[in-house]
Amino acid sequence: MPASGGLWVTNAPLCRMREDPSEFHRDRESRRMAESTTSPQSPHSGPHLRVVAKHHALVRLSHWANVPLLFGLIASGLAIYWAAPVFVHPRDPVTGSRDYLVDLGAAIAGLLGDRGGDPRTWVYDHLSLGTGQLARALRLHWALAYLFMLNGALYVVGLVAGGGWRALLPRRSDIAEALAMIRFYLGVIPMAIRRRPWPHPAVRHKYNALQRAAYFTMPIAGALVVLSGWAMHKPVQLGWLERLFVNYDGARIVHFACLLVLGSFVVPHVVLVIADGWDTFRSMVVGWSARVKEARHE
Repeated sequence: MPASGGLWVTNAPLCRMREDPSEFHRDRESRRMAESTTSPQSPHSGPHLRVVAKHHALVRLSHWANVPLLFGLIASGLAIYWAAPVFVHPRDPVTGSRDYLVDLGAAIAGLLGDRGGDPRTWVYDHLSLGTGQLARALRLHWALAYLFMLNGALYVVGLVAGGGWRALLPRRSDIAEALAMIRFYLGVIPMAIRRRPWPHPAVRHKYNALQRAAYFTMPIAGALVVLSGWAMHKPVQLGWLERLFVNYDGARIVHFACLLVLGSFVVPHVVLVIADGWDTFRSMVVGWSARVKEARHE
């Protein structure tokens, strides 16, 4: 119906407002409050989380088994390296040493004031089975190496079965995301000391860019350390494999370098997991992660 002045009234709530304005405002306020309490974006409702599967059981098992295996391989490997070091320099006329690790050990012992033994063998005495243990070190090294290869196979099976291999593939956005994560990690402790908020960059995938780069590199290093190990162990029977590393010493250099990569990964990995938060650690124990509802693992 046309209202006075030619205005057409088509909205029923407007009619009620003309009849009883206070009742109209009460109804509108009730509707607004009802919508705010049911809306996902309501500040009163809190973030909506959903539990998602993150790590296959075999991935979790092989992940934790890698730690003691790596430490055992490093300790026995250094004892083997002592017998025939590959990184050498011209013999020092004072110490008689040609081994860089002997020089490093002497420097560390002198810095720490360690007088408990031969300072030249400090690295081998503290980080390996010790000097003069070649036969025992070889047996232990190969026993652990077979377990390491079995563990690696279980890891690959778990990646394929759980679809986790997709999360390791590089992405175009990795460089920008890696820079954002570096900035975040560098600022975590200073901002915690200053008690200032330091929000975590948005992670749109299963791993952030730095995690993905590290987890993509580790299987490659593991495969190279296994192949170079077999090239050294069977240079005649597996001559073609030895030639992939140019020669026997080339295989030794690759083997030692990959050992450093795998060993040096452990401590930064633990530090970054702690910085990344409880959910990251928990997911490698129980296999699931609590994520914001809108976030998806890809």
